[in-house]
Amino acid sequence: MERINGETVLTGLLGSPVGHSKSPLMHNSAFALDRLNYVYLCFESDEKHLEQAVSGLKALGARGWNCTMPDKERMAQLCDRLSPAAALTGSVNTVVNDNGVLTGYNTDGTGYMQSLLTEGIDPRGKKMTLLGTGGAARSIMTQAALDGVKILSVFGRRGERFDVSLGIAEKLNRAYGCNVRLYDYSDPAVLTHEIQESYLLTNASSVGMEPDTDGCLVADERAYHPGLVVSDIIYHPWQTKLLRHAAEAGCRTINGCYMLLYQGAEAYRLWTGKQMQTEYIRKLLDEAYVNS
Repeated sequence: MERINGETVLTGLLGSPVGHSKSPLMHNSAFALDRLNYVYLCFESDEKHLEQAVSGLKALGARGWNCTMPDKERMAQLCDRLSPAAALTGSVNTVVNDNGVLTGYNTDGTGYMQSLLTEGIDPRGKKMTLLGTGGAARSIMTQAALDGVKILSVFGRRGERFDVSLGIAEKLNRAYGCNVRLYDYSDPAVLTHEIQESYLLTNASSVGMEPDTDGCLVADERAYHPGLVVSDIIYHPWQTKLLRHAAEAGCRTINGCYMLLYQGAEAYRLWTGKQMQTEYIRKLLDEAYVNS
């Protein structure tokens, strides 16, 4: 950290919890590689304290920041401007500060879809089941429809987030021809049936994340089948209960590490104007998890 001086540009992460995050490793390594006088730090901040944290970062002249659970939806309300994806989903995971004017972006969806494609997983023209209706889930739902997923079955719990997702689904159905359908978790048999017919199952909720690692939204293990790809946007723990059960059933599995990489690469570009050297950073992330 000898490169930090009086002109170092501040970026960081807001959320709770953030102690496990690999984002500092990713961004600080990329800054060093590109010889940029930037630093990326984590700031523990829940929804209750988010507005104060944002005011502080603005006052300090931070170039921008990421935000993670549970702050993404509240962050959208605190921004002055929103990108089209952020406006549609009502969720922000990346903020750019231009002299006190905050523009919110959502790079979760593009990062997620890129993480699949780089692993040779292509859901375009196929059926996908998505668990969750929060900010990340809505971003993935939107990008999946834009990228050509044919049928998208989304599961959530009735409430405000469910209603917001329903409105987005109606827009996607009209504009992009993807058959987006929303269900609640009231009938487990429906969830099992939709997964059995799917090419891809994605958990975009926080269920199964540290410290509550015993959580899993799929109770019926008959839902898994060998042709199913199961992904989880969680990367801490490395293998959630969902992924463990899916692997035991013969499914291919992928966790959220590479979604983290590619959504972060887009944030990096927005802050610096440079392309992150993702192949190098990917190796660092892999090594970090092997050694953790």
